[in-house]
Amino acid sequence: MSDNVGLSTPRGSGTSGYVQRNLAHLRPRDRAAPYNTKDFDSFKHRQRQPDKGILEHDRKREVEVKVFELRDQLEDEGIDEDEIDKRCDALRKELKAKLDKGGRDAGPRKPLKSHQVHELADAKIKESERLRNALKISKDYEEGSHWKRQEERLRKAVERESSEQKERD
Repeated sequence: MSDNVGLSTPRGSGTSGYVQRNLAHLRPRDRAAPYNTKDFDSFKHRQRQPDKGILEHDRKREVEVKVFELRDQLEDEGIDEDEIDKRCDALRKELKAKLDKGGRDAGPRKPLKSHQVHELADAKIKESERLRNALKISKDYEEGSHWKRQEERLRKAVERESSEQKERD
């Protein structure tokens, strides 16, 4: 055995005596606090902004998927290639016009999957905006601002009392 690791002899132990490293051991971190305790602004919730390019790409991809499905269906029916191209171009123009108007499909929306992070973030922002409008919360509202105003009033009242006390003395 080297460096006094493991058994001095494996005899009678029911093992081979082979010593392995403990891969489950967690080493302590270097720093005591991984965050700045004085900066409480970092604890505020910040909404993740979706990437507009990725959202636009997904919308265009949906258009092309529908065009490809039409093309596949028409090819199965045995329609002439020129006619297929005309119908596909017409469908593509129609779908892009709907996309440019900003309207989504009139049908029911599909539920978003967990890997669609940009779509989820966009939906969450829109939901938060609708809720904020419904509750009539201003855009510049800061969480906990009521308590800050109340503390400010108390501080001013204490300052007034102390200044009045000094004037009396």
